[in-house]
Amino acid sequence: MKNLYGDDVSPLYPQPGPYFADGRRRVDYVLAYQIQKPSGDRRRSSKFGENNFIRRLRRSLSMRSSRAPLQPKEDPEIAAQEQRADYHEDDKRFRREEFEENLLETGLELEKDEGCKIPGIGFLKIHAPWNVLCREAEFMKLKMPTKKVYDVKQGSNLVEKIRLFIHKVTAPLHPKVDANRPQSMICLSDLSSSSSSLQLLYQEWASYSVFYKYQPIGLIRKYFGEKVGLYFAWLGVYTQMLIPAAIVGVIVFLYGCATVDDNIPSMEICDPRNNITMCPLCDHACSYWKLVTACGTARASHLFDNPATVFFSIFMALWAVLFMEHWKRRQMRLNYIWDLTGFGEEEEDHNRAEYEFRVMQKTMRLEHSTPKVKICSMSNMCHQHRRCSSYLCFRGFCRVITDCPCSQIAVTFAIVFGVILYRISIKAALHISSYPAARSNIRATVKTTAAIINLIIIIVLDEIYGAIARWLTTLEVPKTDKSFEERLIFKTFILKFVNAFTPIVYLAFFRGRLVGRPGKYLYVVGSYRMEECAHAGCLMELCIQLCITMLGKQLIQNNLFEIGIPKLKKLLRRRKSELDSKQEEELNNSLQRHEKDHLLGPFVGLSPEYMEMIIQFGMVTLFVASFPLAPLFALLNNIIEIRLDAKKFVMELRRPIAAKAKDIGIWYNLLRGLSKVAVIVNAFVISFTSDFIPRLVYQYMYSPDGTMHGFIDHTLSSFNVSDFQPGTAPQQPMNLGHKVETCRYKDYREPPWSNTPYELSKEFWAILAARLAFVIVFQNVVMLMSDFVDWLIPDIPKDISLQIHKEKILMVELFMKEEQGKRLAARDNHHRDSGTSPSSTNQTPTLPRSRPVSHTDCC
Repeated sequence: MKNLYGDDVSPLYPQPGPYFADGRRRVDYVLAYQIQKPSGDRRRSSKFGENNFIRRLRRSLSMRSSRAPLQPKEDPEIAAQEQRADYHEDDKRFRREEFEENLLETGLELEKDEGCKIPGIGFLKIHAPWNVLCREAEFMKLKMPTKKVYDVKQGSNLVEKIRLFIHKVTAPLHPKVDANRPQSMICLSDLSSSSSSLQLLYQEWASYSVFYKYQPIGLIRKYFGEKVGLYFAWLGVYTQMLIPAAIVGVIVFLYGCATVDDNIPSMEICDPRNNITMCPLCDHACSYWKLVTACGTARASHLFDNPATVFFSIFMALWAVLFMEHWKRRQMRLNYIWDLTGFGEEEEDHNRAEYEFRVMQKTMRLEHSTPKVKICSMSNMCHQHRRCSSYLCFRGFCRVITDCPCSQIAVTFAIVFGVILYRISIKAALHISSYPAARSNIRATVKTTAAIINLIIIIVLDEIYGAIARWLTTLEVPKTDKSFEERLIFKTFILKFVNAFTPIVYLAFFRGRLVGRPGKYLYVVGSYRMEECAHAGCLMELCIQLCITMLGKQLIQNNLFEIGIPKLKKLLRRRKSELDSKQEEELNNSLQRHEKDHLLGPFVGLSPEYMEMIIQFGMVTLFVASFPLAPLFALLNNIIEIRLDAKKFVMELRRPIAAKAKDIGIWYNLLRGLSKVAVIVNAFVISFTSDFIPRLVYQYMYSPDGTMHGFIDHTLSSFNVSDFQPGTAPQQPMNLGHKVETCRYKDYREPPWSNTPYELSKEFWAILAARLAFVIVFQNVVMLMSDFVDWLIPDIPKDISLQIHKEKILMVELFMKEEQGKRLAARDNHHRDSGTSPSSTNQTPTLPRSRPVSHTDCC
């Protein structure tokens, strides 16, 4: 349950709350169950009642022997429904009674409470006596410290001095929690400090007024368990590491703002003296346009597409490595402090009840099967269906393994393609619109509305894909809980990652690549012409899509849903209630602690919280070259997210069952994979999506004076308007006030007057080679630097390794003294039995040879 408040001294008289009716035994755990509502006309089931069966048998016999007229019969359908309902109720009651008997056999003490003020709900209070706790602690091999503090001299190197200086500077940011307070056994009976711990968590953790402080990780772990504590510790490290990334990202953005007026390519686009006429952006409806109208887009693109973004991409790749290394060291320190260094080595994964039930079903079906049943070999795979799902042999039967949710991914691709068609259609519609306002800013309208549509689709599909992933994992019937959780996480991550990043990947790597050229465009679905990028590239559209998706998911899906949905549920409950506000307040004050906690929301696990942050980490690292402000927005969101999650755990959710864990599990592997992929993605974004490589090639190979003057003209090819295909020429060719004979388009192709008109020019191949070379060099350099940083930083902090080493020495000394004492005692007993004095012999007891001693041996 959430919390069961109590005092250290049991009351002398019974009182409601954390005690049994005798007022002495403390309530350690509470189970809630549904009880059957009283009904006057509902008959009791006969499944487990012999008296009821005999009574109905006698009634039937008497009715057969009697000559009296028959009474009108009941509706058989209603009777059957009532009988099924009674059967299920009795079956649940039978299972519950059997479960309670098993609890009593283990030594636990029970007390039922079915007279609560919540209709249809009963509570079973459980008390664990001290001898049961000691016995379970022995079974769990619960380890207690041999000493409270191990004095280890801190290092005097520069790194240690810097660490101590940072600790002194950040001392006001630490919560007012006594970190040296002794930790009691993690058992259910130690609930005397629950009230103070919860109040302290609310003051120092769940309040928005302490957003600038560190989290009380030790207190979180003590109250919620190691698994929850590790999540918030990881979230705190991630948020802390976002601070330098956000600062550097803001500097890069400000550099773009400061140099936008000195950017020669954007100045050439904005110069009306160039008088460059561009080819139509769509067939028939669109007309010729002047390049100067793209001035605003070109200047905005420079804010994110400048030489500083290359440096920022390298910085973020190294930042991801530093973050992973910092978390490994932090995790190792927490493992030592929380005594989890040896956890998991001797733990056995128990089979899930669903798995055992399915095995029993398969076995029974195999035993009663007919010869017609086709049984596959245990060593061969079943090739009955060659679809996405593979059929593997399971206990003699072919079993489907749905590890590849291809159909759901195909749905995402289809939706993205639909948004592409929307952009093409709305662009043509706005061009032929009669409203001047609609035609004035077509590109911005199309970009923004398409990004919002993508965001709405992403939010809706996220909820659907989460349910589909759980359904697919349930079909697989994994053997253990760990296997079930890992498969569920992997499927959910694949579906949500593809859902969130497919529109972004399309804009970064595919839009504007498969277009064709004027007079020979590429068409899809009949007459839909593929989209082109703006003259400044697709990087600006990629930035808009990433910004709207990231901010929308954080504000709407993460924060608004987490705040709004619980509030809406409370409002609906109040409207359904027949009590007014005063009566409801009086009822709430009269409820016991466990009754109030039953009304709270259930704890559904940490996977949604981790998934939210993993997707955000992907947006921060994968396409950071196109959106340097992503770390800043992530930092602001996480500052709110930590306090929002804290408030949810403290006030709105039932207290989860404490679970041990020494790491964050599969999430670390996903983070490491994303950090590796981010290097490759950013290399391709810089080389293929931005104009960094074309500008570099022009400046050092084709520029007559080594500057960027003439770069815009170099990137434009010419097209003779007489070469338009029939039906694709503009409806209004004179919209510029003069006849156009040649228009320009962005590509590296031969002019119409050359021997090979409209073929790819040698400049195209030179730039392509430079782009591929940049990808290879960038990837290898960044990977080498990342591996060097990984090698340079040890996984275990030096002070922790020294403490572990000294503990081993102390344990060996303790073992040696204990063995020596046993030998001396055995020798004294031997001499006493033989009547000789120990001083009659000068033999010295031989010390046993030292061996490695585990932390369990001295306990």
